[in-house]
Formats: sequence, C-alpha cells, structure tokens
Amino acid sequence: MSVEGLPMVVPAGGLPARVRIHEVGARDGLQNEKSSVPTEVKAEFIRRLADAGLTTIEATSFVHPKWVPQLADAEQLFPMLSDVRADLPVLVPNQRGLDRALALGAERVAVFASASESFARANLNRSLEEALGVYEPVVRRAKEAGAHVRGYVSMCFGDPWEGAVPIHQVAAVCTALRDMGCDELSLGDTIGVATPGHVQELLNVLNEEGVPTDEIGVHFHDTYGQALANTYAALEHGVTTVDASAGGLGGCPYAKSATGNLATEDLVWMLHGLGIETGVDLGRLTATSVWMAEQLGRPSPSRTVRALSHKDQ
Repeated sequence: MSVEGLPMVVPAGGLPARVRIHEVGARDGLQNEKSSVPTEVKAEFIRRLADAGLTTIEATSFVHPKWVPQLADAEQLFPMLSDVRADLPVLVPNQRGLDRALALGAERVAVFASASESFARANLNRSLEEALGVYEPVVRRAKEAGAHVRGYVSMCFGDPWEGAVPIHQVAAVCTALRDMGCDELSLGDTIGVATPGHVQELLNVLNEEGVPTDEIGVHFHDTYGQALANTYAALEHGVTTVDASAGGLGGCPYAKSATGNLATEDLVWMLHGLGIETGVDLGRLTATSVWMAEQLGRPSPSRTVRALSHKDQ
C-alpha cells in the first residue's frame, strides 16, 4: 500500500520522544460487533497488527460469554497466538476469568473498574466499593502468579447517568487500584466528554496523590471529536502510553452514548508528525484496518485509513 502524504515531521517541544501504543482493537474494538467474527479472523487480525509494529495488543477477555458473546472464544483464540511477537494482555473480570487466563499462560492481565457509582452498578451489578472489593483478590493472585496487572478506570471524565465525575473521586479509585498492586492505570473517557484542561487537571491531581505519570495510560473516545486534542494534553504532561483501536473500532456496550475509540492510525499520524517514535509502520497498519473492514463488511471510521487507502485507488 502506498503511503504518499505522510506528515512532514515538525517536532514540538516538551513532548515524549517515544510513545507505546496499547492496541485495543481486537478486544475493545470487536466486543461490540453484532455478527460473530470467526476466531481465525481475530487471530489473523492480531498477527497483522504485530507485523505492523504494535508491541502491546490486547487479545481478548475472559468474561462470561453471556455478557460479551463476541469474546466467547477466548480459550480457543489465545493458544493460537503463541507465535505472535508482542505482549498480549487479556481482560479478566473476576477470579474465574483470571483462572482461565492463567491456565493458558497469560502473563499480562487487566481488571476493569469504574470511577462512578452508576456505571459500576450498570456494568458490574455492584456498588463502587463492592466492585473494588471483588478486584482486590484478583489483583493479588495475579501478582502472586507473576503477571503484570493493568487497571482500567472507566468514566473518568463523565458518566451518562451522573454527568460530571468529581476529579478526586476518580483519583480515589485510581489510588485504590494502585494500592491493590496494579502496575499501570488506564484512564478511560468512556463517553468521550473530556477536554484538554480536564485531562491535565486529573493528571495533576493523580500526581499529587502519589501516582507517577509513568504508571498512567490514557484511553479516549472521539464522541465529540476531542480524542486527539486530549491525547496531546496528556503527552504534554509526560504520558507515554496511549490506548487506541485499529481502524477506530469499538466503543462501550454498557454506555449507549459512547462512540468509537481513538483510531490507531489517526494517533500514529499525529505522533509521527511530531517526531515521536512509535515503532509502527503506518502503511502496514492501514492495510490491516482496510482488511479488517472488509471482514466486517463496512468501511473503517478512521479518517487516516480513509485518506491513505483512497490514495491507492
């Protein structure tokens, strides 16, 4: 695939030299699909993402099939990826999910918490405090098994039921997860309402509460077109881990107002234009998203995918 029109590199001061992209397309991106995606297609998707240079690719979730039917094939998929040269974290919602993941040799797992009471009840059928109580033994056992543990925190910037979520409430959930033993936190803008000042203020408060920037990742949705602006604000603060989804796939099945994740190609275009290293081959990544869009029977929502694939026609 031709990649004419790559951005002119003009570095901006005060930004990281390198960013690690935490690719979520194969899990967060595909979990909302209405039609079943064959396990073999998922495995090929992950291989192509790795071949494009992505080093962290979230593979699947060991959640009960009743809740996320699209990921019911986790036991079949994960062993198919033994030859993939990338970190392959998996989501584990509870102790049973962790047992299933560890039995297959998973070395990186993630738990999924909420910063708001309403979302915890809608998503987990538990209060916020009860949900955190469920995760404590999961994180402890994962660490005992030698696994790296990521803590997702959803609704960090707003909740569809409660509206604005107080920053110190978000910080309290983040510090609770870190105290349990989480190695990394991912701050989720689940309904896409964050703006750059809000992002920087939350990061400032987290630092004040003892959470170092190098343990923080950001996960933005583009509902109001703010995902790249918010990412830039996080980069200015020194964040070097950014979640993104190839082709802009995905959203959140429990938040109806959520639209797609930040597209990995759009993120890479911006980072490469800023002179920030990612290790990602944008041409290969774009080709992968075009291929996946063909498997799903619809065009990619990523503007960069559309622009670069159009140049080849």
